[in-house]
Amino acid sequence: MTENLNPTNVENYLIKNPEFLKSYLSKHGAPDITHKDGSHSEPSSPEIKIKRLPNFTSGRGNSITTSIFKKYVEGNLERIKKTSKDRNQLLSMSEDEVFMELIRDIATELDVNVLCHKILKNVSILTRSDRGSLFLVRGSKGNRYLVSKLFDVTEVSTISESLHTEETEIKVPFGKGIAGFVAESKDTVNIKDAYEDPRFNKDVDLKTGYRTHSILCMPILNYEGEVIGVAQIINKVTGNHEFTKQDEDVFRKYLIFCGIGITNAQLFELSVQEYKRNQLLLNLARGIFEEQTSLERLIQKVMLDSQDMLKCERCTVYLTEESMSKSRFIHLNRALSSIDPHPEEDSNVQAKAKPTSTKDVLFSMAFDLYAKDGGNIRVPSAAEVAKSRNAEIARHVVLKGTPLNVSEIQIDAMFGKIRGFEDDGFKTKNMLCMPIFNNEKKIIGVTLLVNKLNGVPFNENDANIIEAFSIFTGLGIHNCQMYENACRLMAKQTVALEVLSYHATAQQEETDKLMASEFPPGKDIGLYTFEFNDIPLDELETVKCTITMFQEANLLAEFKIPLEVMCRWTLSVKKNYRPVTYHNWRHAFNVTQTMFTILYTGGLIKKFEGLEVLGLLVACLCHDLDHRGTNNAFQVKVASPLAMLYSTSVMEHHHFDHCIMILNSEGNNIFQSLSPAQYRNIIKMLEHAILSTDLALYFKKRGDFQKLVQEGETEYIEPYKKDLLKAMMMTACDVAAITKPWEIQEKVAQLVANEFFEQGDKERTELGETPMAMMDREKKDELPKMQVGFIDAICLPIYKMFAEMNQSLRPLYDGVMDNKKHWQELAEVHERKTTGKINDEDSEPVQRNRSPEQNGLPQKSDSKEHKRKEPEVQFEKKVKIVEPKKTKVCVLL
Repeated sequence: MTENLNPTNVENYLIKNPEFLKSYLSKHGAPDITHKDGSHSEPSSPEIKIKRLPNFTSGRGNSITTSIFKKYVEGNLERIKKTSKDRNQLLSMSEDEVFMELIRDIATELDVNVLCHKILKNVSILTRSDRGSLFLVRGSKGNRYLVSKLFDVTEVSTISESLHTEETEIKVPFGKGIAGFVAESKDTVNIKDAYEDPRFNKDVDLKTGYRTHSILCMPILNYEGEVIGVAQIINKVTGNHEFTKQDEDVFRKYLIFCGIGITNAQLFELSVQEYKRNQLLLNLARGIFEEQTSLERLIQKVMLDSQDMLKCERCTVYLTEESMSKSRFIHLNRALSSIDPHPEEDSNVQAKAKPTSTKDVLFSMAFDLYAKDGGNIRVPSAAEVAKSRNAEIARHVVLKGTPLNVSEIQIDAMFGKIRGFEDDGFKTKNMLCMPIFNNEKKIIGVTLLVNKLNGVPFNENDANIIEAFSIFTGLGIHNCQMYENACRLMAKQTVALEVLSYHATAQQEETDKLMASEFPPGKDIGLYTFEFNDIPLDELETVKCTITMFQEANLLAEFKIPLEVMCRWTLSVKKNYRPVTYHNWRHAFNVTQTMFTILYTGGLIKKFEGLEVLGLLVACLCHDLDHRGTNNAFQVKVASPLAMLYSTSVMEHHHFDHCIMILNSEGNNIFQSLSPAQYRNIIKMLEHAILSTDLALYFKKRGDFQKLVQEGETEYIEPYKKDLLKAMMMTACDVAAITKPWEIQEKVAQLVANEFFEQGDKERTELGETPMAMMDREKKDELPKMQVGFIDAICLPIYKMFAEMNQSLRPLYDGVMDNKKHWQELAEVHERKTTGKINDEDSEPVQRNRSPEQNGLPQKSDSKEHKRKEPEVQFEKKVKIVEPKKTKVCVLL
């Protein structure tokens, strides 16, 4: 019965009797037996408990293999000592026992040299040959050859005696000699008399004194049928010294296992090489991020970290001139493009032409690593690089843009007059050249390896290593250049800030003049009134009024601000406002005066401490610093540097940063006497207050403030409530021009409209867009209507809430209501005119020096404390918009 028991019959039985399999497994199966069916679902039978297939990616299942691999790579793997069987033991074994022994050797031996040595010894014993040799295939498909791995293996020879290293190996081209013929034809060659075969090379016998009689030579094939080696045995020691058919069968069977061992060993060797290569890449990546400050030090670190993997006598890295000057060129080009209106005309001059010969390739720097010098790196001079023969080959690589693998016999043929000797006496036998690319796929250097330590030419594995080395070198160069560019930009920024600080800071003469002036009392010039008019004041008088507000708020005395510092800071702030149509120094001064009036006339001063009052007044004076006459949306549209720097509240963030820059300028720090805690608090207050002038934030917060007012909140002690109150106060002061008497409001409205129209003109001409109505010059006659919309949407809600919160702030609400009626009347007049319904009675103009009752408008509350000079009587049917002068605008993109 056992004669019919074989795997095929057992499998057929189990297929026909599946219940038997389940029953057997439930009784005798191991707990870790897995089940697999087409759907990968668990079986329905309760008797069989199935586990999922193990997850090999977790690393736990192959931890033993990983441990063995790491020990092998690190050279710590303990070899299992096995006693080799002698001739008598081997001959007494059956064929099955011999091959089982061979299978055990393949399973336990990772070193292919030891395995193949044992195979050849066993073959020599079983075939009774005198000795054997093993050749392995090397080289690319177009240039393959054999190298002797094990040579003259005898029954008593050791592996150290038979093993050929890369320095001592014998090279046999395909098709040359008996071994070369077998490698090329894949045929078995059994020669009875070697001297009668023309393929046999007698020179080997002449050198060694050995007499070769018979030869049995066979190819070793992999699973794809490709030749991976050739094995031969020589001189049968028994009979007539001729190898029989039985010897060929034994030899062939052994070589099948030998092929399996060689293939596995080569795969294992590739794994080891890939592991070492990955370690190299990790070290290179680590080095790139560890060293960024100097390009020279980076290259040296990368070369030192890689020398164990490169395994060559000399490694040289050449950097082209473009790689060293690229960052400077980029910044120069950008600087020129921002000035030159026709940068495209110089593109051919700025962009370096592609080299057409090696003479056009210039290396700015080179780094030489000599293995014999113990890792010392030498930086040759420019003259040495220019005369170097190896550098000439590197130039050729830059010119062609492809890697180059040059052996000794190719040097003269490929490069003519170039010889293998450098001026320093170094002899170049072979080299491997690889271009280094940057992020733009341009060659910025060359890596050149010279002379492998074992003396053989560079192979494909070496090319892979140097390619990885070159890639990471390119990344390192790019990373280092970016760091250098950043440092250079920071240095330029520092210089620019110093220059700006000097020119944007008030000069000592201006400061001395202001200090010597008399500062007028606030009540005498109407600083405490909501109807304050700055138009009659000149620039110096506005500055004096600013100092007055800080003095009468007792801020200079309370926070020990020297008068000289206060005067210089105020003049510097004024100097840093651009001469735009509306958002200029005058606007900042009026906003500050309104805040001053709200605090003292409006009675809100009781809700704030001195430091908060200081922060609010400083924020108002600085809230529009360096305004460009355009809003946040325009900055985003044109992708300005400010929009790239700040993601939200673009201009407001810039105003705050500019405020800090002035405070940090020499002699301008009005907070110099504050404690560290006070300083941190007031800077935080400044940022919050200035950012609150962004109307987008106002709309988000207005609902919360309205809820507090409706709930009757009066104290505002909690930090959130107080911050909300400050934010609403900043907005109320920012748009307070809408609350001024009509003669002031009308003029300010013209200024605002003109600035908006200027932005609209830019959008139309520079962006090719139709501006929104309030910025469209073609719709300037609709200004009254747009003013009414502005009042209803933004102004009335905030001033109504302040009036409800505190009756002392009622003049703000009354002022905006009065102006709304004026704008509404003008809007109605314009509407009747455009529709053709206007008549003589309707065309009666508004007389501005008449009382509201005389103009047919309700009377508003009167809280004037500062009497104005009455203007002459003027009549008009609509608001007159003053056309601004056209100015050239430079927009930085």
